[in-house]
Amino acid sequence: MFSGIVERMGTVQRLISDPPGVRLVIQSAEVARGIRIGDSIAVNGCCLTVVEADQQQGTFGFDAGAETLSRTNLGRLQEGSPVNLERSLKIGDELGGHFVTGHIDGLGHLDQRIDEKDWSTFWFRMPSRLARQLASKGSIAVDGISLTLVDVEDERFSVALIPHTLTITTLGNLQPGDPVNLETDVLAKYVQRQLGGR
Repeated sequence: MFSGIVERMGTVQRLISDPPGVRLVIQSAEVARGIRIGDSIAVNGCCLTVVEADQQQGTFGFDAGAETLSRTNLGRLQEGSPVNLERSLKIGDELGGHFVTGHIDGLGHLDQRIDEKDWSTFWFRMPSRLARQLASKGSIAVDGISLTLVDVEDERFSVALIPHTLTITTLGNLQPGDPVNLETDVLAKYVQRQLGGR
């Protein structure tokens, strides 16, 4: 379980083909400290299990299977790509965002970017099936970042981004057409389930 508060941006150091999947090696000295094999880390919001760790080099690796690569933007990463990183919550940790499971519900993409000085409003396109799980002032995780929804339409939604978020996450460099991982609020999923999917 995660909070959607990104700790650091890391960099894809290596992509090692291992059919049908890939070994994804990330560099981030700060996040690498104390990491152990078997730990869970959200990479662009996708929960992955650490399978290798080198604290001296500040790197750690994950095995991503074909399903993960095809259903998330991890399959589009290249060496040198920046990624958002968050270690899993521990009992007693502060929950600054909202409950994020690390299970991606669908791929969206940036539809429109409106910049006003250091602030921005982003509109994201999403699969229409996710619209029933979104509400204005509710929460969504975009590439693992906990964000508050401003407006919600049938196939897109908007968020208002402060300068801090644009600086410390991958959102600052996002351009229209770029893909993002989307995870709706887990509570909204249960409400929809109880209502029979209506």
